[in-house]
Amino acid sequence: MPLYSYKCTECGNAFDINQALSDETLKECPKCSGKLRKLFGTVGVTFNGSGFYSTDSRSGSAKGSSGGAK
Repeated sequence: MPLYSYKCTECGNAFDINQALSDETLKECPKCSGKLRKLFGTVGVTFNGSGFYSTDSRSGSAKGSSGGAK
């Protein structure tokens, strides 16, 4: 489940909560009943594997290579 960050526009209360993608956005601060604002931050991306090269996406660059559609 994704972790979402919220901050109250009235009292400044900030918190994180796990919510399913199908859950509605929270609208009311649990402390003061003020209006909540969803915070958006940067997303980290990790590339795992032996490497990524400009030739990885080219089709037919090497004969006899495995994989790929013909």
